[in-house]
Amino acid sequence: MSENEYATAVAEFLRKKGVTRCPTACIVPTHGKVPEADRAALRNHVAAREATRQEKHKRYHHTLAFS
Repeated sequence: MSENEYATAVAEFLRKKGVTRCPTACIVPTHGKVPEADRAALRNHVAAREATRQEKHKRYHHTLAFS
């Protein structure tokens, strides 16, 4: 597949699927200029995920203790 054919196929896929941006855009920190409100929202998201992970870990070990 030539580079031009590849670019055309990718563009067609994106158009059909309605993809407008990379799905990891809100998950991975960026080097671009991001408004403070968005950075705060990302920090809150990361903190919430970490709290959930820790709670699952705690429940798992609690369950093991009583097995």
